[in-house]
Amino acid sequence: MKPAPCHVVELPIASATDGLGRALARVLPSSFVVHLRGDLGAGKSSLARALLRALGVTGSIKSPTYSLVERYPLADGREAVHLDLYRIRDPGELDYLGLDDLGDREVLWLVEWPERGGAALPPPDLEIALEPSGKGRRATLHPLSAQGLSIWPDLSKIGPASGSV
Repeated sequence: MKPAPCHVVELPIASATDGLGRALARVLPSSFVVHLRGDLGAGKSSLARALLRALGVTGSIKSPTYSLVERYPLADGREAVHLDLYRIRDPGELDYLGLDDLGDREVLWLVEWPERGGAALPPPDLEIALEPSGKGRRATLHPLSAQGLSIWPDLSKIGPASGSV
């Protein structure tokens, strides 16, 4: 079996993370699940905030560190759900967040610390791993579903050389 592709984007300055969020906003389909991985302070919330802003969220974009979930209506009628699961101990705790009512609606899921949610979460279409790189950070984009692979041509072009970040 052929391994899934991955694409590495260097983010040498903070504004490059915002650029990555804008670039992702242009290519993500209506319903999509993004898992954000990385250590504390790696930039997961910063990337999620930039992506949400690029999708038209105009009000306050709070980190869901304590609330665990923040929901945002998007300009195109969709909804975005941003979860930060760092503080949960058991995937069963997700039962109390009201996520079941999302059903088959068009939802963009942004999930930080997805390993803590286990099978209680929808499977990812795209995983983005963030890690320190020099004075900035590096993002590795890894499509993990047929839907993720369908946007691979666009994902693989994201980067400073293309002007997309």
